[in-house]
Amino acid sequence: MPLTHETAIALALIIPFAGMILIGLSDRNSIVRDIISVLTSLLLFSVTFWLLREVEAGAVPELILFDVMPGLSMAFKIEPLGMLFGVVASGLWIVTALYAIGYMRGNKEAHQTRFYMCFALAISASMGIAFASNMFTLFIFYEVLTLSTYPLVAHKQNADAKKGARTYLSILIGTSIGFQLLAIIWTWVATGTLDFVHGGILSGHLDDSFAPVLLALYAFGIGKAALMPFHRWLPAAMVAPTPVSALLHAVAVVKAGVFTMLKVGVYIFGIDYLSLTGASDWLMWLAAASILIASIVAMTKDNLKARLAYSTVSQLSYITLAMALASSLGVMGGAMHIPMHAMGKITLFMCAGAIYVATHKTNISQMRGLGRTMPFTYAAFLIGSLSIIGLPPFGGAWSKWYILLAAADTGQLIMIGVLMVSSLLNVAYLLPVVAQGFFLPNPDDLSEPAAKGSISTRIKEAPLLVVLPPCLTAIGCFLLFFYAQEIYNLLAPVAFGPETATAVLGGSPS
Repeated sequence: MPLTHETAIALALIIPFAGMILIGLSDRNSIVRDIISVLTSLLLFSVTFWLLREVEAGAVPELILFDVMPGLSMAFKIEPLGMLFGVVASGLWIVTALYAIGYMRGNKEAHQTRFYMCFALAISASMGIAFASNMFTLFIFYEVLTLSTYPLVAHKQNADAKKGARTYLSILIGTSIGFQLLAIIWTWVATGTLDFVHGGILSGHLDDSFAPVLLALYAFGIGKAALMPFHRWLPAAMVAPTPVSALLHAVAVVKAGVFTMLKVGVYIFGIDYLSLTGASDWLMWLAAASILIASIVAMTKDNLKARLAYSTVSQLSYITLAMALASSLGVMGGAMHIPMHAMGKITLFMCAGAIYVATHKTNISQMRGLGRTMPFTYAAFLIGSLSIIGLPPFGGAWSKWYILLAAADTGQLIMIGVLMVSSLLNVAYLLPVVAQGFFLPNPDDLSEPAAKGSISTRIKEAPLLVVLPPCLTAIGCFLLFFYAQEIYNLLAPVAFGPETATAVLGGSPS
């Protein structure tokens, strides 16, 4: 029987949920459990890739589960932006599943079955967010994602993990209930709908003077976007195992936040409405401040995961800034930054985990000379760093280029300066990690010298399943630079409108 759009959407939601159940049932056999985790991720990606081909062909897959009330339903409808997020979440789950096996076994972590179950549920929630056709459906899965990742943050169950998990849960639930839910109710009362419509639904239904207030409720209510001052949950969550950090920073949680921010800007407010009313001007300045402040804080952190956490706070604000510029080029740059940052940042976090598995070192000051004993890990870290910085030939160059174009197009010269300074700060807090790893002496390397000509005695990498995934994502950073055209073509209807997308393809990367 041929696969239908409705069935494919249902499978994208059910497969990781079913995987969670099977993982729980295989608790007594760790090998079977790990195989189920990887096979589930592969199966989900295959379904998502099939949907991608359908969307690229012009289809709009849709599934309505049930009506909540007249005009409001639990429903799914795949547009290009959601398709992009779905591909990122399902694709990176594969490498994260492989990495988690090596990391959890290498560290002899307890409660591994619970870990994999919560991980699978989080991916299911991410797919629901990606494919939601209205703000109500998105909000439900947004909350499921928060609740399913809470046990992952608290996984170690020590005092620090419990404290970090409490901070994580209180901020994300507090902002979503206190701000985002209020914004959703206001939108429903004002417009009578929560459907995602290109060009927005608020024009003509909301007093323009209230638009900045409503946007503020959404912006601060989308706590997963880690916009300052509601960002503390992200550094607090670094007490979790590194596969969780990869999930938080690249695969699901923060990407769900900035994805939601873009959806609100494009499909609830509409870029033209934001531009005409100036409703997002204040958000542009706040995002710029978050970019610079978080980068400066990152430079002060000696703990590698903490430095990467504040780097993520900064990089997420690139996407918020891109949306707040209220420009088609900004939407393109912000949307492209989702996969570009995801690939680069997951590489960095997995490298940090590889260093921990191999050496049990967490502070950068302890990692001098490790690049010579862990060359594959540090080479992957270098490539991920260069992509985050935005240097070609790595994917991050394209997204930052389009955000810069958007700032120039809207006459925001100060924002151009912010982006340039930010890239220099990226250099300042990322490249020293690599430099001291390769060029400074290792204080621990005072034991017996390696036999002459012997390479095996000098290279001490983490286990293969911990080293291979970041090497693969580092290659992904490189490939994204050359395949940016396909991402651009997918996103063109979102950024420029379905009617004009074809006409502007001449400005796409080549």
